[in-house]
Amino acid sequence: MSLHRYRFILSRPLQLVPVLFGISIITFVLVRLIPGDPARVLLGAKSTPEAIARIRAQFGLDEPIWLQYVYFLKNLGLGDMGKSILYKVPVLQLVIDRVGPTLALILGSVLIALALAIPLASIAATQRGRFADHAIRIFSTAGLGFPPFWLAIMLIILFSVKLDLFPVAGWGDTITDQLHHLVLPCFTVALALSAVITRNLRASMIAELASDHATAARARGLSESRVFWRHVLPNAVIPAINLLAVNIGWLIGGSVVIETVFSIPGMGQLLVRGIFTRDYMVVQSVAMIFAVATVIVNFLADVLTVAIDPRVEL
Repeated sequence: MSLHRYRFILSRPLQLVPVLFGISIITFVLVRLIPGDPARVLLGAKSTPEAIARIRAQFGLDEPIWLQYVYFLKNLGLGDMGKSILYKVPVLQLVIDRVGPTLALILGSVLIALALAIPLASIAATQRGRFADHAIRIFSTAGLGFPPFWLAIMLIILFSVKLDLFPVAGWGDTITDQLHHLVLPCFTVALALSAVITRNLRASMIAELASDHATAARARGLSESRVFWRHVLPNAVIPAINLLAVNIGWLIGGSVVIETVFSIPGMGQLLVRGIFTRDYMVVQSVAMIFAVATVIVNFLADVLTVAIDPRVEL
């Protein structure tokens, strides 16, 4: 294994710093463009100008926006995400309490999506042009067209209301109960994600089936099944890894919608509530965490790609 192929590990994190810096500026500015005053929202309709001024001074909202940004970066560098205007507790504590359900939702969705996409893509590629291939292509096209919130509602009506197999919404107390609550949300996200991966994997597998190394393997007397599992599938999975990393931003965005529909107490629900209550500290901190998570996942996907495929250099 040549170590020079991994030299990007030293330089890539430095290249990501300007990206995160730009994201922090955009997030900070967009949050403050949300109509409404956080202090007025917090105090209600009967708030007095004196009370509003006191709240704004308490949270630094009366300072110039550039100075607020400097304070935000300074505190962020010290590991302090500020204090929530709505919950009156440190934002870091809120994030720690809610990161678990979001991670479980994303991880469960990815696992279900892969469990659906790999068999479907394998069948479609090996049965190219036949009925199974056409049926799977229709499924993947339909999966791309269904909005996540609509699909979530349809699954709730079918599996929760009519069949009474899964909870409508909420989050359980025990691990078993939580897994039971996560089935429908994970399946909702996984259906759309598996459609994208299935289409990509099918195309990659068809190309690999016709490749020179697959033809050479057949010439050596290997059966079609061994050619597929030893030569076609490993090479076809590499583009899927990159595709999954690219779609991590969409996956995080989908989790925000799904957490709201299914009332999962995760970071997506926290972000939505923060937007509606103008809780600046919460919104900008959660948005930054999502951005950092997206960047890290793409970086890990690059490392995994180089580790799997010796031909790749980054």
